[in-house]
Amino acid sequence: MKTILGLGKYVFAVPFLVFGLFHFMAADQMASMAPGGKMMVYFSGITMVAASLAIILGKYDKLASVLLAVQVLLYIVLVHIPGMSAEDEGMKQMATTSALKDFIIMGGALLCASQAKDKSIIG
Repeated sequence: MKTILGLGKYVFAVPFLVFGLFHFMAADQMASMAPGGKMMVYFSGITMVAASLAIILGKYDKLASVLLAVQVLLYIVLVHIPGMSAEDEGMKQMATTSALKDFIIMGGALLCASQAKDKSIIG
């Protein structure tokens, strides 16, 4: 059972690695959705890749998980909540669903932080 549960950090971190790489491959398409445009898309991609590698390698994994939770909270506040006031009902529903999904991801990041091995930065 311990082996299976130990896979959780990889199941959590690998999609962030992939999403981070997607930010570099599709920055032009994502720029219109991100506050700060293309520069923030690249920055967000870098932070996702860095956090996922930290979690996978177990070095600064607690700090990386907490910062990833903060990043996801910023997505909720800066992207999804404003989207909930769209005139189009479909866009409102999509923004609400995305916000709820990101709350789940934020919870996973905080849970990952609670199980982290490297507590050298934030204990």
